[in-house]
Formats: sequence, C-alpha cells, structure tokens
Amino acid sequence: MEPIVGHKIVEIRPMTTTELKHEGWDEHANSVLVLDNGVVLYASRDEEGNGPGCIFVHNPKIKTIVISKT
Repeated sequence: MEPIVGHKIVEIRPMTTTELKHEGWDEHANSVLVLDNGVVLYASRDEEGNGPGCIFVHNPKIKTIVISKT
C-alpha cells in the first residue's frame, strides 16, 4: 500500500484508449484517479478484470458519491 498511503488525488479523468486496451476493455471509459506520485487507480467490476466498474466514495458529512464511468 506504500504507493497509495499518504498521497493526494490530483486528477480524476476518463481512462485513455491505451489504458482500456491494456486491460482488454472495449467499453466506455472508466474513471481514473491519479495520485501526486503518478500512481493511477481505477475500479474493475471484479477481481479478474472483466470490465470497468464504479468507485463509491463515502464521506460521513455528505451522502455517498459515485465516481461513475463516463
């Protein structure tokens, strides 16, 4: 978890065509979280990477936010 812990999200963007091809996904772009150290995070629908998924963000002060596919 070292590449993630303590780093800040600096960008939320759609996956690039190259990233989608790397995963073997030809579906609509998935949302990507980019950290300040260049690490890229994105959701998959399952552990086997069978397609993109949604990221749910919960903040106790507000309702749940969904970072969905674009």
